This record gives sequence, structure tokens and C-alpha cells, in this order.
Amino acid sequence: MKIGYARVSTKDQNLDLQLEALQKEGCEKIFEEKISGSTKNRPELDKMIEHFRPGDELYVWRLDRLGRSLKHIIDLVLALSEKGIIIKGLTDGVDTSTINGRLFLNLMASLAEYERELIHERTKAGLQSARARGRLGGRPKGYSKETISKLLLMRSVYQDVKKSPEEIYTALNLTRATFYRYAKILNTHTDEEIKKMTVGK
Repeated sequence: MKIGYARVSTKDQNLDLQLEALQKEGCEKIFEEKISGSTKNRPELDKMIEHFRPGDELYVWRLDRLGRSLKHIIDLVLALSEKGIIIKGLTDGVDTSTINGRLFLNLMASLAEYERELIHERTKAGLQSARARGRLGGRPKGYSKETISKLLLMRSVYQDVKKSPEEIYTALNLTRATFYRYAKILNTHTDEEIKKMTVGK
């Protein structure tokens, strides 16, 4: 099934050009979105992803219509490709069903892995530097049971080099700042010590 996705950044912009191109390609269903690319929640994109079946073809005006950042676009394209979805960009020449398209996917996967390793190394170096300056000493006090649970849960995924900090704190519903604060605690305290940090202890 041919499926199209069209997005413009604001309600003042017009989708007509994208819709006309998608219809010309024979898209049987088109998901339309008028929302900023930087916005995290995009309901039509989510609906489209749920709608996909292996072998479906996704058509977009350009790949940048799909994501709010280069990393998000890469992760989404790779995830869809793993599910058997073919991605085609009408104006940028992307077609993951071709040899060149598969080469493009491999390059994207390499870039994604490279970025994850860079983030992991920067995080590790930052924590080591902070520890050397003595900023990680002391025992935090007064955390709620919910916070303690999130700390312990984060411990299980924090060392996974395949997951970026963004993937971890998004899954745990944490802010970026909270993630790095928790990371400092995890790097200087055992699980038993963390369990004793509840309010009133």
C-alpha cells in the first residue's frame, strides 16, 4: 500500500504542493500534519506508524518532513526499514528499495551508531571530570519512593551503549537535566545506598 505523509510547520503554510505530489504518486492514504518539526508530539505521524504493514511504501516530499532533528529522522527511517517499510523521498531522490537506497540506509545506521558512541563518551568524560572536581560527593536526601524507583530502573538501562541519553530519559519521562543529575547519583552510590534516600531517612 502506498502511504503519504505531508507536513508544514504552521497553519499559515499550505500543504497543497505536497498533497498534489503524493496524489500523483498514487498514494492511497495520506496523513496530513500542520505542526512544527521541533514539536515532540505529532499525532498524525504516530497514527501513520501504527497503520503500516510490512511491504507498505511511505512517500514524503523530503525526508525532513518526517523528523524534528537529523537524529530523529535517522532513527525513524531505520526503524521503519527494519519493519519492512520502503521509504521514498520525492524531491531528494531517496528510495530504500534500490541498491543506492540500501547504501543510504547503511550510512545512516553508521552515523547513528557513531553519534551514540560520541554521546556515551562525552557523558562518561563529563562524569569523570565532575567526580575529579569533587562535585559528586555527599549523599542526596529526601527522595520520594517514585524517584527511588526511577533511579533503580535507570540503573538497568544506563550502561547500555546502544541507547542514547535522550532515549533513556524520554522512556523514563525525565527531563535532560534530571537524567544527568540521576546519572551522577548512580555513578557514586550503590543500590542499597539509593534505597535509603527516601524522605524522612
